[in-house]
Amino acid sequence: MKNTVILVGFVGNNPEIRATQSGASITTVSLATTRSFKDGEGNRQSETEWHRITCFNGVGKCVAEHVAKGAMIMVTGRIHYTKWTDQNGTDRYGCEIIAEQVDFLAKAKEATKDEPKKRRSSSAATSRMGNSKWLRNDGCGAISISQSQSIIASSAEGASGRVL
Repeated sequence: MKNTVILVGFVGNNPEIRATQSGASITTVSLATTRSFKDGEGNRQSETEWHRITCFNGVGKCVAEHVAKGAMIMVTGRIHYTKWTDQNGTDRYGCEIIAEQVDFLAKAKEATKDEPKKRRSSSAATSRMGNSKWLRNDGCGAISISQSQSIIASSAEGASGRVL
């Protein structure tokens, strides 16, 4: 069995960064996804759901550097459920998406219904470029690819970025 989720949507807030006691970096954003459907009377309806996205270390660093409220991103990761007891003794439950890869589809000002012109990726796994060549970057930052005019970002641990 595999726990995998892929979400495409618009970021609802600027990334929030915090560090754990052990020094790990955690970046969180909220992501809005919208689905359209026809109701029982045939009228077109839409429904927006908000998802809490959590990114660790290198992926989180790239998200913090390159994402802003309104950006369109694609998150590939896993669903994580938590349970805790609050101060009143009531059991509480939470759900979040732990991001393993974040593809930057459009900057906030570019995020329209039209196809985005520039795409970036931040991944915790090796990725493949569209021209079948491997790309590796050991630092988090933007690399200009003159061949495809795309921008690629990768995690600080040396993970690779990919052009979609």
